[in-house]
Amino acid sequence: MMLLDWERLPQSMQNDAVQPYYDALSKKKVSLFCKRVFDFIVALVLLIVLLPIFLLLALLIKLDSPGAVMFRQVRVTRYGKEFRIYKFRTMVQNAEKLGTQVTSKNDARVTRIGGFLRKFRLDELPQLINILLGDMSFVGTRPEVPRYVKQYTDEMLATLLLPAGVTSEASIRYKDEDKLLTDAEDADKTYVEQILPQKMQYNLHSLLEFGFANDLKTMINTVTAIFS
Repeated sequence: MMLLDWERLPQSMQNDAVQPYYDALSKKKVSLFCKRVFDFIVALVLLIVLLPIFLLLALLIKLDSPGAVMFRQVRVTRYGKEFRIYKFRTMVQNAEKLGTQVTSKNDARVTRIGGFLRKFRLDELPQLINILLGDMSFVGTRPEVPRYVKQYTDEMLATLLLPAGVTSEASIRYKDEDKLLTDAEDADKTYVEQILPQKMQYNLHSLLEFGFANDLKTMINTVTAIFS
């Protein structure tokens, strides 16, 4: 997982605010290599080992509500590339047409089994496929939908230097993000203007402190946070 040469980055990312993060990551070639090797091997093993769990969850989702088992949505990853993220469906069919693209606590669109999956982040398991394909990593900035990425500041674009992740320090600290949006009159506006900038401070700091050992630490902290 090597960085592109600076001149080959998308034009929007070739700015002064991104440069310090690019320079910091350029010095972490060994960690970047280990990160990709670890992602591929572990994702492949987990997909094989967890296949029975996948089948069980798929059955429960089907029995709980009509609709597809998988939820696929366009998100943005490294260098601004768009991809389709895989998640177990936790909402009613066509939920995006019934409300905002962010979820608040007690969101009526969340199904019964969906609430359970979200609580323990089991809905994220299919992202092992995205990791195997190289669009995601176990640790990295959570992938946003294009409409939110278009509102990134120049500095926020630095988070696109690495693949999007399943978890991160920001994900841990904002694991109850839905509660923060519960009383918001405009959930989208509150997310973009208040929550996203706060999360990005953690994401940007993680870029400067990037290292394979820190990734492993974040994964352990994520498991602890889920069951705490």
